[in-house]
Amino acid sequence: MTKTHEYVSNIVWTGNRGQGTKTYQGYDRTWEIRTQGKPPVQCSNDPVLGGDPSLHNPEDLLLSALSSCHMLWYLHLASNAGIAVMSYEDVPLAVGETERSGAGRFLSATLRPRITVPEGTDLTAADAIHGEIHNVCFIARSVNFPVRIEANYKTV
Repeated sequence: MTKTHEYVSNIVWTGNRGQGTKTYQGYDRTWEIRTQGKPPVQCSNDPVLGGDPSLHNPEDLLLSALSSCHMLWYLHLASNAGIAVMSYEDVPLAVGETERSGAGRFLSATLRPRITVPEGTDLTAADAIHGEIHNVCFIARSVNFPVRIEANYKTV
């Protein structure tokens, strides 16, 4: 039996400079994600498309969601396997393309977690966990581009 889940977000455009979208250059590509009970997240379009480079853009958010979901499942499955994870940090990389029309898409993503485990941990078993995650991670199961894992391990 499967269960369904609902996710609600409130996206509010904040880029009206006074005349709305009357002219293409007359408005900002900024907005906020306002989820009830949580602090707002200020966002902008990708800088390549005229956005503010100091703010998160949809591509940043998708890559971060993919990496975060993978991390949470890794921690869960490692704990179930008796592997103690002491620290986990990822610097994921996504590659996208933009067509002449402006249409874009992700071609691939590479997750590059740096994982610290205690000395004596079976690193082969620790690494094998990554292969299980794509079967259960909500985000990874939802994307239509390849996701590679290049994990590095440190023991303490």
